Amino acid sequence: MTKPNHELSPALIVLMSIATGLAVASNYYAQPLLDTIARNFSLSASSAGFIVTAAQLGYAAGLLFLVPLGDMFERRRLIVSMTLLAAGGMLITASSQSLAMMILGTALTGLFSVVAQILVPLAATLASPDKRGKVVGTIMSGLLLGILLARTVAGLLANLGGWRTVFWVASVLMALMALALWRGLPQMKSETHLNYPQLLGSVFSMFISDKILRTRALLGCLTFANFSILWTSMAFLLAAPPFNYSDGVIGLFGLAGAAGALGARPAGGFADKGKSHHTTTFGLLLLLSWLAIWFGHTSVLALIIGILVLDLTVQGVHITNQTVIYRIHPDARNRLTAGYMTSYFIGGAAGSLISASAWQHGGWAGVCLAGATIALVNLLVWWRGFHRQEAAN
Repeated sequence: MTKPNHELSPALIVLMSIATGLAVASNYYAQPLLDTIARNFSLSASSAGFIVTAAQLGYAAGLLFLVPLGDMFERRRLIVSMTLLAAGGMLITASSQSLAMMILGTALTGLFSVVAQILVPLAATLASPDKRGKVVGTIMSGLLLGILLARTVAGLLANLGGWRTVFWVASVLMALMALALWRGLPQMKSETHLNYPQLLGSVFSMFISDKILRTRALLGCLTFANFSILWTSMAFLLAAPPFNYSDGVIGLFGLAGAAGALGARPAGGFADKGKSHHTTTFGLLLLLSWLAIWFGHTSVLALIIGILVLDLTVQGVHITNQTVIYRIHPDARNRLTAGYMTSYFIGGAAGSLISASAWQHGGWAGVCLAGATIALVNLLVWWRGFHRQEAAN
């Protein structure tokens, strides 16, 4: 990949962070609105949860089939095109008159909002090696802030104009961001000689041949499953007695998650210094914050503490994972991202399904049991199979 004569300025980092957050946020506006949408379409909780699952499955498909194109085509044109197509998906969602139409819109939005995952390796390529982890950490903070603040913004906009207003406004913002990216991003032409089937095949080849990639992908999958288990069912908890909160108030809980995400920014710097195994171990231990989250069924303070710790963990482990895998094949960062993030969002989709089912059959206790079980599995996998191997590296 040819590196252009273009300095990665603070302004460009901010633009890429905002674009990444805005793109990935489009998959999460629905989460605090699930109770309202379920009543609008007369859906059960598990059926409404599939709206989030469809977005994440669309995202996983985009990661696998579209993100590798970043190693094949000129990236600015690809990024702008996908941003506009994601805006189109939200227009379908905003105008949907049935569950099927809404699922179509959210799936298409998810498919093309993977543009966020083309921006991340682009930033890593433009950054100098000694600052790569820090830059990736900043961009990834933008991504997770987008996921979390999407809930706050969605709740506030829904209170003002209904849930459809959320998607109308988000579509316009994505279109404006496409214009800003066209003006701000440098042109980067690919030098790969692989055709599309070979490009996809190389993703699987890297998975088969590289243990570190497989390790980090599995950790990311299980970690993001935890994240989705919490956030998918939290709207149902907070909309029900004893809380009875509105969409706007439910959305404000995203601010607690945003604070946790910002707290994880130093993880990239630690990874730059060769301390990735320390940040991963500490992060996975914090996933046991599900005990505090369980008390959230009666205590808002306990729930906020649990959100802060869990989101700090998810972001810290995620930043570390990406910093580690980008060292493997510098000329194939989009394909590394495709492999890793496909696993990541498969975990998210599975977590959404598990969460909705656990809520329907076991209430908040069932949700917390599911989250704690996956957190424990994640920790055991790291300690028994991978901790010693990566510490040696």
